[in-house]
Amino acid sequence: MNFIGEAILQHLNTLIVVISPQGEINYVSPSVQRLLGYHASQLLGNGWWELPRESAAEGLAIKNQVLEATKKSKGHIPIFERYVTTAQGAKKYIVWNSHLTENGNLVSIGYDISDRKQAEQLLNEKVKELQKKNAEMSESIAYAKRIQQSILVHPEGLNKEVADSFILYRPKDVVSGDLYWYYKKGNKLYVAAVDCTGHGVPGALMSVMAYGLLRNNIAKRNLNNPAQILYALDEELQAELLTQGTADGMDIALIEIDFETQKVQYAGAFRPLILIRNGQLIEFKASKFPIGLYGGVEKQFDLHEFNWLPGDALYLFSDGYADQFGGERNKKFNRKNFYETLLSIQDMTMEEQASFLEYTHNNWKQNETQTDDILVMGIKL
Repeated sequence: MNFIGEAILQHLNTLIVVISPQGEINYVSPSVQRLLGYHASQLLGNGWWELPRESAAEGLAIKNQVLEATKKSKGHIPIFERYVTTAQGAKKYIVWNSHLTENGNLVSIGYDISDRKQAEQLLNEKVKELQKKNAEMSESIAYAKRIQQSILVHPEGLNKEVADSFILYRPKDVVSGDLYWYYKKGNKLYVAAVDCTGHGVPGALMSVMAYGLLRNNIAKRNLNNPAQILYALDEELQAELLTQGTADGMDIALIEIDFETQKVQYAGAFRPLILIRNGQLIEFKASKFPIGLYGGVEKQFDLHEFNWLPGDALYLFSDGYADQFGGERNKKFNRKNFYETLLSIQDMTMEEQASFLEYTHNNWKQNETQTDDILVMGIKL
């Protein structure tokens, strides 16, 4: 080979190795000295199988594999990767493209992919690390779900207090920022639908706090009506959140059903109450103040009271159902459609209504992801 050809081969980023049908090395390109630190002459004969290997046994095994693959190839040599050891003891990853010549020699052209291989290894390590962290996080969230479920009253338990009732509860994530709550105290039944700031784990933490506050103010304290209870919730939650330095809160619809006087009292913070009576929908507006937020602002939680009649249907809910994106134009279901749906199912039992509401939600959502936590509570008196 002339001087110019040798100079070109010396500076290539590739290796060229020619192997005889017997497995002897007839040629190694001069670029091997720059890439592996060996002089090409050192690798002729069996040198290629011995020097850049960790052991003679390894080199012999690779030689036999190459010869066996050549015999079975029928002219087609697959691309393969192998590492070789440099004269300094480092590893180089080489990808080989090979072909057979007419005289049976195997010409292999190798490309140094060490940098790419190292990047792949680092990526694989990062992926494994992320998978481990994800598994740990999933386990923690699953445990958080068990804790949240342990404090939630059972949805079916509401039927023991009001036979024709339902709780439709569909968290967006594993755990939920929505909270349903009911408590029987003498001849009075308290029912609350709570929508805490956020969803997922942050919302679930708020819901646990909301549960404790509701239990303390309704089950243990002798507060007279839902409006007073909301004032107490707001005061306690503000004190807790200001101590923690956070800006979170919750919306709530709270009713008190008195089975002796047949009265319903309601107060709400951004969450209304729906009464459907004789085919007419009546919306009791919520106060425009959240529970917990806006410390220092003088809030007003209005009390609504009415006599209930047999057949009255009451609905408490978070905003998740109406805020679901879907339909042909991928818009929100919206509150108007939600109210019209409630009106359209009044000839159904509450159990049937829950099933129909879930069907309608899924039909609207289709392949869209769930937008928010969903909570709808229905009671027929």
